[in-house]
Amino acid sequence: MWKRYLGPYAQIVGVEVVPETAAFEEDQISIRIGNQHDEAFLGSLVEEFGPPDVVVDDGSHVMEDVTASFNFLYPRMSPTGVYLVEDMHTAYWEEYGGGLRQPESFIELAKGLIDELNADHARGALSPTAFTATTLSMHFYDSLVVFERGRYMPKSAPKTWGATEATGEHFS
Repeated sequence: MWKRYLGPYAQIVGVEVVPETAAFEEDQISIRIGNQHDEAFLGSLVEEFGPPDVVVDDGSHVMEDVTASFNFLYPRMSPTGVYLVEDMHTAYWEEYGGGLRQPESFIELAKGLIDELNADHARGALSPTAFTATTLSMHFYDSLVVFERGRYMPKSAPKTWGATEATGEHFS
């Protein structure tokens, strides 16, 4: 499916913990056996394949693992990459290290990143970070969080206009 969707030039890298899945390698699809929580392993993937353009985290769904792989891979992505975290309903389940408003939940991490995304508008209350400078947008869907990297543009508050003297029209 991913080959059809991403096209004939895509290099797809699957990360698995089950060694038998390596048998599914084929043209355009490489499978590496390792743990998404292991920074040395993830670093070896970036070294072997280069910065990823797209990451689809459909791994263990354990909050500690999701957070570890995001913290390692997101800063190493292509400057215009997209990072998707699937099955975020598990962020609300205790057996996956989640729970409503639990600080260890990836959803809570993402909520905090909303502030970092908008730090330039916080009037000094929050200093911009590397995330601020490299993230274009964040999207929340049912059980899915998407981060879109993009070119950093200087940010400023939107300019608003009141009534014009000539027409009396109001704009906001």
